[in-house]
Amino acid sequence: MELRQLEYFVAVAEEANFTKAAAREHVAQPGVSAQIRRLERELGEQLLDRSGRTVRLTEVGKAVLPHARAALAAVAGAKLAVAELAGLLRGRVDVGVVTACGAVDLPSAMADFHEAHPGVEVTLTEGNSADLLDAVRAGELDLALVGLAGAPPEGINTHVVVDERLVAAVGPEDPLAEHAEITLGELRDRALICLPRGTGVRACLDQACAAAGLVPRIAFEASGPMMLEKLAVRGMGVAILPGAAGPGLRAIPIEPELRSTLEFAWRANGPTAPAARAFVEHLRRAFAPL
Repeated sequence: MELRQLEYFVAVAEEANFTKAAAREHVAQPGVSAQIRRLERELGEQLLDRSGRTVRLTEVGKAVLPHARAALAAVAGAKLAVAELAGLLRGRVDVGVVTACGAVDLPSAMADFHEAHPGVEVTLTEGNSADLLDAVRAGELDLALVGLAGAPPEGINTHVVVDERLVAAVGPEDPLAEHAEITLGELRDRALICLPRGTGVRACLDQACAAAGLVPRIAFEASGPMMLEKLAVRGMGVAILPGAAGPGLRAIPIEPELRSTLEFAWRANGPTAPAARAFVEHLRRAFAPL
């Protein structure tokens, strides 16, 4: 009994057609038929009913199919184990990153991983945190660097990279510039400049305002902190930023303390692909919480 015989048998069983199975296996159709006939002769039983328009499993074929699949899976697992132990990872890792994220040097980490595992293809997609988390849950991304406010969503594991306190940033001429700290209540009637919904910073602000019974007055939204800072410098409002503010701005801590994090997120029961698992471990080693 040969592995290719089992592969062809499984392909025909799943495609219910010799021609389609041959195309799937990238071989000529007569070769598939011949190998399956040899398998049937070795087992002494007919595995496939060829009498109709579609190929069907016989009762014996139905009994053999799960064992054939298990044998092929075992062989694939053995090859994978050897490849991993030898460091010959192959595959693809799909990574997401929150838009305009300059706080984490993800490109360098990706380059280091590629140097260690040149056989692995790494892709990068930008988006807001909510969309990236949805893509991780759906299996469209293996992991993503996202902004969170509070505990990660159910079914998601994370590794914290950055944990920062939110500040209100204003120009030096703004009346708030002399404050040592500021409450949410004092921001009630001020025009706020913030990241859009779906980001960790915005979720943190919205949750805190809701808990305080306030409705934030969001005058401007921008996808990156640099644009928020430019608007605040020109006196267009109070920018809500993670960490420190840029030149020309006064950063005032907000009370009660609001914190936003940047975290690598992946499915709690995955990723299952060895390349993706290796990349997660690489990031855990490369990044310690800031």
